[in-house]
Amino acid sequence: MAVDEGLAGQGSQPGAGEGARTGRRNRVRPDGEFVADPGRGLFWGNRGSLLGAAGQPTRKPSTRAWVCCVLEFKGWRRVQWQPGRLTELYFLDEATALAAGHRPCGLCRVPDYRRFQRSWVNALGGGLPGAPEMDGRLEADRRTPKGCQRTFRAAVGDLPDGAFVRLDGETGLVRQGRWLPWSMAGYGAARAVAPDLRVDVLTPAVTVQLLAAGYAPVLHPSAG
Repeated sequence: MAVDEGLAGQGSQPGAGEGARTGRRNRVRPDGEFVADPGRGLFWGNRGSLLGAAGQPTRKPSTRAWVCCVLEFKGWRRVQWQPGRLTELYFLDEATALAAGHRPCGLCRVPDYRRFQRSWVNALGGGLPGAPEMDGRLEADRRTPKGCQRTFRAAVGDLPDGAFVRLDGETGLVRQGRWLPWSMAGYGAARAVAPDLRVDVLTPAVTVQLLAAGYAPVLHPSAG
């Protein structure tokens, strides 16, 4: 099956901390917003070309193929912040990227992309989906018509490991029945949460289904 990644496969291994050095916001939070931060995180990805006024990333993407890529692939290197080209974004880990609405790249992360496809089938049925089908469903589940992150309510006990939720105004990861507060540098100490507590879920609904069906995202070492 051909994999159509659009601009996703043009290279990787960008420089760490580029956004913070230039004052540009290219680190992505689980709620999908961009901030400037000196850390690079474990993954990078893109939403197409995002450069807007003053060279800052905008919320409006130029593609529905929001991907999550490895930092190194075949020794390729990119020159960042090129007008009209894809805008490099960085994530603490894969769970953060999934919460923001991204999926594994089908070029630099073929095994993970295939796992994502198989989990899709396990969760939703049918044959192996292509990238356009997955991107269309992800687009519907990750954003409102106004371009804001789409969330939903659920009980903590009903959520799989790897889902992101908002608890008492803070964002964190659900793992093994506990909640780990998130930051740009990593996760804080796990907290016990009542399984029947209802929370706002940031990870797109379809991605939560895939997590429940067995897709295990790469987590930052601070998650334990």
